[in-house]
Amino acid sequence: MCGLLGIVDYKKSINASLFNEMLNSLKHRGPDDEGVEVFSLDSCSIFLGHRRLSIIDISSNGHQPMLYEHLAIIYNGEVYNFKDIQQDLISEGYLFDSNSDTEVILKSYHFWGIDCVERFRGMFAFAIYDSEQQEIIIFRDRAGVKPLYYSQTDNALIFSSELRPLLNYPDFNKEIDFEAVSSYLQFGYIHAPKTIFKTVQKLLPGYYLKYNIESKILVKECYWNINDFYENQVAREDIVEELEATIIEAFNLRMIADVPVGVFLSGGIDSSLVAAIVQKYSKIPINTFTIGFEDKKYDESNYAKEIAKYLGTNHTELICNKEDALAIITRLPKIFDEPFADSSAIPTVLVSELAKKQVSVVLSGDGGDELFCGYPGYVLMEKRFKLLSKIPFRKTLRKISNIFPVPIFIQNKFNGKLYNKVIKFKNMLDHDDIVNTFKVANSVFSKDEIKGLIREGYFFSKDMPATTSNLEKMMISDFKGYLPDDLMVKIDRSTMSASLEGREPLLDHKIIEFAASLQVSYKKNKEILKSILGHYIPEELFLRKKQGFGIPINDWLREDLKYLVDQYLGEELIKKYNIFDYDYVSKLLEAFYAKKNDDNKVWVLLMFQMWLSENINFVECNK
Repeated sequence: MCGLLGIVDYKKSINASLFNEMLNSLKHRGPDDEGVEVFSLDSCSIFLGHRRLSIIDISSNGHQPMLYEHLAIIYNGEVYNFKDIQQDLISEGYLFDSNSDTEVILKSYHFWGIDCVERFRGMFAFAIYDSEQQEIIIFRDRAGVKPLYYSQTDNALIFSSELRPLLNYPDFNKEIDFEAVSSYLQFGYIHAPKTIFKTVQKLLPGYYLKYNIESKILVKECYWNINDFYENQVAREDIVEELEATIIEAFNLRMIADVPVGVFLSGGIDSSLVAAIVQKYSKIPINTFTIGFEDKKYDESNYAKEIAKYLGTNHTELICNKEDALAIITRLPKIFDEPFADSSAIPTVLVSELAKKQVSVVLSGDGGDELFCGYPGYVLMEKRFKLLSKIPFRKTLRKISNIFPVPIFIQNKFNGKLYNKVIKFKNMLDHDDIVNTFKVANSVFSKDEIKGLIREGYFFSKDMPATTSNLEKMMISDFKGYLPDDLMVKIDRSTMSASLEGREPLLDHKIIEFAASLQVSYKKNKEILKSILGHYIPEELFLRKKQGFGIPINDWLREDLKYLVDQYLGEELIKKYNIFDYDYVSKLLEAFYAKKNDDNKVWVLLMFQMWLSENINFVECNK
């Protein structure tokens, strides 16, 4: 796991000192090594920088940027099948100076060009500078495990693993994108390709960029789309056995490293499957890590402990108290380079710091719910959508509801939960498809609330999923949105804050493609994964009601963290930053403290204001 930074500077205003300062903002992603290459052309200067966390070939042979003939590469991630690809290249006459996957990627591109990415199994974001073609080509992996931000202006192209380096660029346009703010208020994260800044985008998963240095033309192309596999489902025999073999292969590939590897074990189906299979094929006890909580409503550590004991892993758990968790909260705006309100980041940071004491790589179970229909909300929404579709005079009711907004004083005077149900029902009427109805149902702030909170327009990113069943449409939507923009951001930034590499074996594209090509009846409620897990662990150890990685955040906000709410959501800072309407926020807080509203709205606003305060020297608040 590493951090990369590249700049094509047409003004030639960047010097080595400034570039190093920008690159060093990624030091947490790669504390073991750094490298910079500068290419001076008549029209521009090209800077390629890299911070390295040494995982495979930890010698200096894996140093980046890596050069080969007319090509140079900077790379973040892992290609797990690099040894097989290396053998193919050796048969074509290539020689290798290292045991690193970086060199394999570089020479794969030299031989196959853009098509090389089709051969890679792994997580990656990498950029290749081709001095012969005067092009820069930037790839992101299929599932969006690794991040890639980019910004193009008349004077520069900048791309990086995180937003931080861009904030240090002197000519960076820091104007806030209010459509991104709207996205954040809806979901607690910002949907790609948008970012919090108008001039920056995220490269979508399964895409690559091709940039012509002379013409400044930037082309974005898709090389992989999960829709293709949903739309071409195939009949299979021995489905469970075939999937299990694919899973075993993918999981074992992710144990390749020249440093110690461990597993995050929550006790749920997905992480238990990872731990069980990895332990089955390990010659020694693997390291597993669990975070528990003193509050038993949020504690799964006993389940994890029982599974670890059964598997015989070297298990480490930390039962954290409230003070441990609260200490993380003030660090979150520094860990996450955009506003981010998934409160499960708190235990994820804690378990990352716990694991880093023993290992440098950790596997997690992310992706199972999106691929194998694991969220209870999918089935519930399918039932609700059928009922919504049967409402008589729906179009007329929609027009009437849009004329009369639901005023916030109803929440203050009566019942906040009822208010939320009414306003979500009203907004659901705006959509005739299940995906966007599902998004409304899971949103934090509604359309009416967002219009009251921010002065600029409401933005809703509509999905165009494959023509499949309603359950699968929701799964595709989450795979393309919630998974890369929330879950992968959470695991990447949390692990990287501890200089720990996170790997997600269920997101091997062979597993993704297999899952997408299965009929939904095999996937519903993760039945097929449960069947496989039953080969390794007794069912009584894992068959139970699904429990999230949650914390009592609203109780804390009313008590221990009230000082943060008072500080960041108080009149002075709300009006100073000029993003949210103070009168609306104050009414929301009134209902919150009266316990008439117990959703995540206050937390979402607090995380935004804390992020803004951390970055206020960089951000233009458009006052």
